[in-house]
Amino acid sequence: MLELNLSETDIGQKKHIIMRQNIGFRSWFYFRTGWSMYFAFILSAINTLTVTYYLAVEKIPALTEIFPSFLHYVVIFVAIGFPILVTTGYAHYKKTSARKAEVDISIETNPYMVRILVNSEYILKLNLTLSTLLLKLQTEQKLSENEIKEISDIQNELNSYMKNRNVSKERDLEFFRKISRSKIR
Repeated sequence: MLELNLSETDIGQKKHIIMRQNIGFRSWFYFRTGWSMYFAFILSAINTLTVTYYLAVEKIPALTEIFPSFLHYVVIFVAIGFPILVTTGYAHYKKTSARKAEVDISIETNPYMVRILVNSEYILKLNLTLSTLLLKLQTEQKLSENEIKEISDIQNELNSYMKNRNVSKERDLEFFRKISRSKIR
């Protein structure tokens, strides 16, 4: 068992949470990852090359002139296919909305990612406020009533938010939607 000490900011009233390291499910996860990302990929590439060559290229005389052997077919296919697939992968990540949709879905379905986003927003807000206050205090300026009220409002907002916070993602999603709406306006 692995015991983690988590702050109250993360889990409310709980001081400790116990995580069991389940070797069976961890092994199953690693097996599926290895199979789907590596082994199945290699086997599907070999299968595609073999099937297309022996069922299509070998049966069409015009294609056998271009690809006289299976080795020629593989070399030409890889020489042309590799740059096309790299370009397609690049476009997927950098030039299309497909990757953004994947990330959006991942965040929507993973409560820990949403929690990280909400925590980051609060950390940025607090750091900006504290750095402004520290600069004023360093130059021996007094804090205005508005600045004191702003600090108090942030504290109340954080206290209210943390009081009812749990591992459920709904409260975090609600907070994140509220932030997104306020930035749009």
